[in-house]
Amino acid sequence: MFYSANVTVGVKEDRLMMTGLHTVADIFCVKCGSIVGWTYETAHEEDQKYKEGKSVLERYKVSGPDGSNYWVRNETHIISGGEEDQV
Repeated sequence: MFYSANVTVGVKEDRLMMTGLHTVADIFCVKCGSIVGWTYETAHEEDQKYKEGKSVLERYKVSGPDGSNYWVRNETHIISGGEEDQV
């Protein structure tokens, strides 16, 4: 389950995505109510199970603390301390 003070999670639903069928839930900004991404609840294909419990934020829908957008050039790579970036 996804927990954060800044977002809330919507209703689970099955979606056919480019990588197969997944049960996902939209992630909403608690301040403005906009959809800012989704979280993977269940992957229905065995080779996609690694996505379960992970979330995706759409960078162009997220604002920085000063209200500006987080824009990054295509060639910029963001690296976190973990194996994969996770919300």
